[in-house]
Amino acid sequence: LAQAILVRGSQIAARHFTRPSTHNLGIMVKTTKFVADPSLQAKMHQYQIVGRAAPTPKNPVPKIYRMRLFAKNKVLAKSRFWYFMKKLNKAKKSGGELLAVNELFDTAPTKVKNYGIWLRYQS
Repeated sequence: LAQAILVRGSQIAARHFTRPSTHNLGIMVKTTKFVADPSLQAKMHQYQIVGRAAPTPKNPVPKIYRMRLFAKNKVLAKSRFWYFMKKLNKAKKSGGELLAVNELFDTAPTKVKNYGIWLRYQS
């Protein structure tokens, strides 16, 4: 079984060709099957999460925080939100509430953008 790779737009497709055999008496049989390249699928999604600490008698109207996070799914994005809220604002999941969770999509996916990256390490 031979395989040829064809590039079409933003997807890479694989075309499979069968070689001549004794079963088809030397006639080349061509079968086409397009397979999307999994490396072109989005593994990370961008989410906008809005949340705050829960209202208390001491602070009846807490400050609202919005974060744009990259995560594989919605559950991990919410987890990362509370992780950073705990580190930055001393607000935990048990004493807070989420107001909105939205997935953000690129308006122009072929255009290059610059993103800041937060690196952390232990020395």
